[in-house]
Amino acid sequence: MEKVLVVANQKGGVGKTTTAVNLAVGLAELKREILLVDLDPQANATSGLVPDASVRASWAEAGVTTYEAIIGQAELSQIVRAISRSLFLTPAGPNLVGAEIELVSVADRERRLKEVLSAVDHQYDYIIIDTPPSLGLLTLNALVAADSVIIPMQCEYYALEGLSALLKTVKRVHDTLNPHLKIGGILLTMFDSRNRLSHEVAQEIRQHFAGQVFNSVIPRNVRISESPSHGLSVLDYESKSAGAQSYRALATELDQRRSAVHSAPAGQRQSSYEVGNQPKHQGKES
Repeated sequence: MEKVLVVANQKGGVGKTTTAVNLAVGLAELKREILLVDLDPQANATSGLVPDASVRASWAEAGVTTYEAIIGQAELSQIVRAISRSLFLTPAGPNLVGAEIELVSVADRERRLKEVLSAVDHQYDYIIIDTPPSLGLLTLNALVAADSVIIPMQCEYYALEGLSALLKTVKRVHDTLNPHLKIGGILLTMFDSRNRLSHEVAQEIRQHFAGQVFNSVIPRNVRISESPSHGLSVLDYESKSAGAQSYRALATELDQRRSAVHSAPAGQRQSSYEVGNQPKHQGKES
């Protein structure tokens, strides 16, 4: 069952954390029990749901963040914080930046997050992991723990740069550390319907990654940009905005896809897409 989803892209500014937060809230609105794991030392997923800096600082001081769980100083159940009735968060703190260094000498260091999550995964319908914009040890832990990868991609040509490296990393993890890992889908973000370039890039991505791109598209929307500063998802900040509606559509699409897989006969199940496809994009000269 595809329960653990990692949102990953080593390219920054593509809507990775925004997608992790709003997808989590959208699934919670569907009455699913959601755990959002903030694995990014920047802790933007945490601040995007918990605006009070003093509260976040108190968690770090008390040693109840993702950092303590992943290095074995605390149980994950001790650090989970309720955001709403169906949404829970394991907050990140500034100490997480040192985790990659501290884990270097730890046995099975790439499996630490998987081991930590195994104690609580039965309590949730989905576990969504927000990762740093890199392919380091924290992201590796997320990929080893995950069932599938969601890749946000901005609708511009440069967004395709680096995708090959990410797909190679996912394939390497699949082949050596996590044979269950699949590509959950590519998500087009920051789509500007008034811009011909956005349409061209979206068409090209759908052609080169046929069947691997979500139908739901996230538009360039000012409400999406404003919501984190208020410590809210866009669904809570401006429920009727285009951004909120697009993330609700994504949550529904993902949930319905999983339901369809579960209801299909065992021999016909294809929960996601096989790892290994590489982009054919040649890029345009600048």
